[in-house]
Amino acid sequence: MTKIPVAVQMYTLREESEQDFSGTLKKVAELGFDGVEFAGYGGMTAKEVKVLLDELGLQAASSHVPLEELENNLAGVIEDQKTLGSNYVVCPYLLPDRRSEEHYRNLISILDQAGEKCRLEGITLLYHNHDFELDLLSDGRMALESILEDTNEDNVKAEFDVYWLKKAGENPVEWINKYNNRTPIIHLKDMTTDEEQFFAELGTGGVDIEAVLNIGEEAGVQWWVVEQDFTRRNPFESIGMSINFLKTKLPHLAKK
Repeated sequence: MTKIPVAVQMYTLREESEQDFSGTLKKVAELGFDGVEFAGYGGMTAKEVKVLLDELGLQAASSHVPLEELENNLAGVIEDQKTLGSNYVVCPYLLPDRRSEEHYRNLISILDQAGEKCRLEGITLLYHNHDFELDLLSDGRMALESILEDTNEDNVKAEFDVYWLKKAGENPVEWINKYNNRTPIIHLKDMTTDEEQFFAELGTGGVDIEAVLNIGEEAGVQWWVVEQDFTRRNPFESIGMSINFLKTKLPHLAKK
């Protein structure tokens, strides 16, 4: 296994972050994560967050930023990433009213233009999938294929979420291989093997996480990101189980 660093998506710890953002980041560091992927900055400025990260020995892997902010405040988004030392910004989710074919065509144009501006500033724009982008369009392609094939690959990369690919009946490894060197960040997330297909801690479900880890270096992955949208455990316990699983697979983590 390679030394690809591991971050946690802070959305997993959203309630804890609302109560104590700094304390939550401290616990993340104590669990052995290399970095964090942000979903907001806890009411702090990017400069304040950067100071905190440095104190804790954490890196800013990337930031999830709503599409509306990418459209209306891209310069500010880019500036925040530079301040944080993050090389990636991610479009994380499409609201239901923006999922028609016409909306996808508009999205492709928005992502391409925003991605070019990011690239010129040394930042890479990624698109994060759920399962609805695996629905077919009228041309026979899945929406996610259209997004990636109709944008300039230099401007727009992918942040594949292995849980949502699996839930849509797809093989995550095949998707990562298909878009080789266009997936700098991968969301690691497991799924229960029952009919509910609920979110599961890594290594406890039916997603072949190890197969994904095995192709990371060849695929050009720069960050693994642990995320669990919902958990029936305490979220710290949940991410603790997931990072402990990864420590058995990634030697550099075991030393932390």
